[in-house]
Amino acid sequence: MSLDLILRVGTKLILPFILLFALYVQFHGDFGPGGGFQAGVITAGMVILLAITFGLKAAQRVAPRSLVERMIPLGALIFAGTGVVGLVMGKNYLDYSVFSRDPAHGHELGIFLVEAGVLITVAGTMTALFYAFVERGR
Repeated sequence: MSLDLILRVGTKLILPFILLFALYVQFHGDFGPGGGFQAGVITAGMVILLAITFGLKAAQRVAPRSLVERMIPLGALIFAGTGVVGLVMGKNYLDYSVFSRDPAHGHELGIFLVEAGVLITVAGTMTALFYAFVERGR
């Protein structure tokens, strides 16, 4: 039981840093390795670690199944919506220059929106898969 206490305290201490690292990977994706997919997997890994350490109920209090199931299409809509804005404005699909008068700033904003959509979809999908596998045996 003493090892269980150490695991629980260690998990509580490390969870905020995992989320902070996921955000770093997300925002650093414009300038180097990283981005929405990696940040989404790290975020889902945080929820999975929480479930393994404290149980599925604790993880579902942090990331309820209804929220996780809504994240999957929401991220896809953000990604697709970013491209549709270009089409509506008379440009090509995923042409980010429509987001600002300065094409460089528009490009940055467009990539950020696309990567945010990917993060939301990947985190939701990975967490939903984990929930499905865990609940399968019940």
